[in-house]
Amino acid sequence: MQKQQKFSANEKLSRLIHEDHSLLMVISRFGLSLGFGDKTVKEVCESSGIDCDTFLAVVNFLSEENFEVDNVNENISIVSIVDYLKNAHSYFLSFKLPAIRNKLLEAVNVTDENIPYGIIFMKFFDEYVSEVQKHMEYEDKVVFPYVLQLIKGENDPRYSISIFQDRHNEIDSKLEELKNILIKYYPAKGSNHLLTEVLFDILSCEIDIVSHNRVEDYLFVPTIEAIERKNNELK
Repeated sequence: MQKQQKFSANEKLSRLIHEDHSLLMVISRFGLSLGFGDKTVKEVCESSGIDCDTFLAVVNFLSEENFEVDNVNENISIVSIVDYLKNAHSYFLSFKLPAIRNKLLEAVNVTDENIPYGIIFMKFFDEYVSEVQKHMEYEDKVVFPYVLQLIKGENDPRYSISIFQDRHNEIDSKLEELKNILIKYYPAKGSNHLLTEVLFDILSCEIDIVSHNRVEDYLFVPTIEAIERKNNELK
């Protein structure tokens, strides 16, 4: 028997946000705008041209925190989930990480005596952003074009989703290192509200990126593996 999902197509979309505030990010990355009133998930998805099954697969996957492979939904739209993942990449690279960098730069250079520490912290952060950029650009330029060709029945003998899976390293480790240094060793005197705020932003970003990686590892990759197997069987 199929497991009952937490959220369904006939529920009001506003309920999802009240139940789990983190789903605001999912809604945004599917291209859905706020101001949907009392419309249901199905109504909002249909009016916005979003595949409802894919949207529900992602929100239930993240909200239930159930990372088993049997969560794969055969009705998932690959085009929709690729768009979702690409929108997430754009959010991190073009908005969230630059915003954190600006705030971090201001926070760690509050006093002249802390400038050496500020240089170290900024170096850590910039190295992290560089890793994230390489990781996400590889997906945008290699993985997603491969997948979009795959759903047309065009297998590439030189590539498979297992290659992506093997090199899908944890990009959040350096961010965790920066977080720990800020918490344990930054020589702040008294209260530093800006530093506390940027640390909170880093913590939130860390959680968001971990969730993003889990969607790729436990929802996206198994779905693509199933398509690869189906294509090979049809040969």
